[in-house]
Amino acid sequence: MHIDAWAQAVIKDAQLRGLSELAPLLGGLVRATQTLRQADWNESAERTDRQDATAAKDPK
Repeated sequence: MHIDAWAQAVIKDAQLRGLSELAPLLGGLVRATQTLRQADWNESAERTDRQDATAAKDPK
């Protein structure tokens, strides 16, 4: 699920539950998540060529 679709779904769900005051907070969460995902240090979730992070670690 893409962040935009998720954002629309959670905001609509909050409104349906009578929690419309959560909309600004959820909007902030969406913006923060988008900023983190766009960071240049963040690996793409769509990459398929990386190893499992736990399998790649050396046991100590």
